[in-house]
Amino acid sequence: MMYKRTIWMSILALGLVSRANADDQPMWKAGLAKAVITPKVPMWLAGYGGRDRPSEGTLHDIWIKALSLEDAKGHRVVLLTSDLCGMPKWMYDSICASLKKSDGLERDQIRITNSHNHCAPAVRGDLEDYYPLDDVQRKRVYDYSDWLEREIIRTIRASLGNMRAATVSSGEGVCTFAVNRRNNKEADIPEMLKRGETPKGPVDHSVPILVVRDTKDELLAIVFGYACHNTVLSFYQWCGDYAGFAQIALEKKYPGAMAMFVDGCGGDQNPLPRRTVEMAEKYGNQLAAGVTKVVDQKMQSLAPKLRTAFEFVDLPFEKNPTRLELNVHLKDGSPVRVRWAKRMLKQLDDGVPFAKSHPYAVQAWDFDGQLWIALGGEVLVDYAHRYRKEYGAKTWVTSYSADLTAYIPSERNWREGGYEVGYLHEYMLPADRWTRDVEDRISASVSRVVAKLKP
Repeated sequence: MMYKRTIWMSILALGLVSRANADDQPMWKAGLAKAVITPKVPMWLAGYGGRDRPSEGTLHDIWIKALSLEDAKGHRVVLLTSDLCGMPKWMYDSICASLKKSDGLERDQIRITNSHNHCAPAVRGDLEDYYPLDDVQRKRVYDYSDWLEREIIRTIRASLGNMRAATVSSGEGVCTFAVNRRNNKEADIPEMLKRGETPKGPVDHSVPILVVRDTKDELLAIVFGYACHNTVLSFYQWCGDYAGFAQIALEKKYPGAMAMFVDGCGGDQNPLPRRTVEMAEKYGNQLAAGVTKVVDQKMQSLAPKLRTAFEFVDLPFEKNPTRLELNVHLKDGSPVRVRWAKRMLKQLDDGVPFAKSHPYAVQAWDFDGQLWIALGGEVLVDYAHRYRKEYGAKTWVTSYSADLTAYIPSERNWREGGYEVGYLHEYMLPADRWTRDVEDRISASVSRVVAKLKP
């Protein structure tokens, strides 16, 4: 009898120890915060050069959302997603400087992304030559931009301030509405789809997903990506386009969870057909369904191990404009060209030399083996395919991080030419094209950044 009792007590003690060890397993910490950034007054909308008047109401609110994560060793990162069209470099730099001063965060720990939504407000210094702003509208854009910067910092710091124990898991879904706009005529797509034909050209239909849950297994955050322009809509109302509808659908399905969209390498990808609210909601629901299918299944659990790396790489311009060329644009250019030429000429008159290159943001995070490469600007889809071949099929490659920069073509795209290869002037840069080795320079930088993640 004593022997049996001893065995039972030993088993009980072993169970208690095992439970204690399970409870003591290292965990992630996560903090969340979000804020509405819908303007309260009529303002110029971002992303299109053809609009001729300010906004006319709201279809649904637009947001910024922050997720902070901390691994078992106390290393922190913060991801901010937004329904903005893009972020100017001055704002990105200022936010990073502020967070370093207040919270000790370096650039490798800060990821600020934009959905490239064309139904968001214009921001000072981002595609500003697109917009025929009068004095009233310019003041509204500038005042909003200053407020937006403060609100982004406040929201990020709020997420850092409410950390709690959490689990993190990853997965990947599929969504198929994006079409390569360089290889297909938009007008042909409806009939092609009716005939069951697949549009031409490379696409990236993967949907990377990162899920954060609390210790009770309740959903806290769903981060999901897709490589496609947020350009279903081109009207005059505030909204988040298809990505906004996708986030709304996910937050309705999972009450209490925060849905966060990250744009992929979709610089040459369009949602087609388009231009109706019904289409925007349809695509949003399709994307949300692709996410839901993964979230509702068992996902890959990620241990609280986090590595981060970042660098700027200089991307040279092919050439700067001459004064003669600027004067030609001043007389014969489009409205966007004319505004750009005026600004460039004033810079010359002020004695300020043109930059010869632009510092381009390259970043990588490793979540327990899940590699996530994030690039600045409007990256074309070739980059996603290249880096998945080089770093593994499960590698996530997203863009629209840091400042909007410009279109980022591959070497193949550069040889082909076309809209996404030139037109750097639209991004207020003193040039029209990058040098031909733009892909080589970025890829060498990605290689260096990824190498820094190795233990």
